Amino acid sequence: MTAPQDNVTPPQAPDAESLAASASKAAKKGGLPPVHLWNPPFCGDLDMRIARDGTWFYLGTPIGRPALVRLFSTILKLEDGRYFLVTPVEKVGIIVDDAPFVAVDYTVSGAGEAQVLRFETNVGDVVEAGPEHPIRVQRDPGTGEPAPYVMVRAGLEALIDRKSFYRLVEIGTLHPVGGESWFGLWSGGQFFPVILSGELP
Repeated sequence: MTAPQDNVTPPQAPDAESLAASASKAAKKGGLPPVHLWNPPFCGDLDMRIARDGTWFYLGTPIGRPALVRLFSTILKLEDGRYFLVTPVEKVGIIVDDAPFVAVDYTVSGAGEAQVLRFETNVGDVVEAGPEHPIRVQRDPGTGEPAPYVMVRAGLEALIDRKSFYRLVEIGTLHPVGGESWFGLWSGGQFFPVILSGELP
């Protein structure tokens, strides 16, 4: 007679509602949840996706509540190139088409090397570009079209939207980098190259 086998089933991925409840409970007032301190078990993938324009989808439908999107954005974590929503008790994978956030506007103060660019994202984060929040520009190998990003936190970037990037180009300047002349942007005491000056249209 053989002993009955234990039916061991992996933890199931929570739905968005239970995840939001866990996140709300764990959130600290006046700051971001300490997701870097949480290491819960992986519970599978959730049918949630962040589109390139910053729209969050759940089960194929846009999430229409800005407060809920903001809440989810605070428990987002990047690990080994994958994106997860993390609470103290669960960790679920989600899909991100490009960057998880979109920089929808910015303000500028100062000038030259003293210039500071302060970006605002679609989920309410505000960051000052500089050594801790660098700007980078990735160019499409086929079309050459630039895609600019600014670091928000812990590896999570914001795609700088088109209208903001056009405005940034207007305040760009030339500066030598690695023995070559680059067109780029100053912020927080650091120069961020955008394009080689010889490739300017």
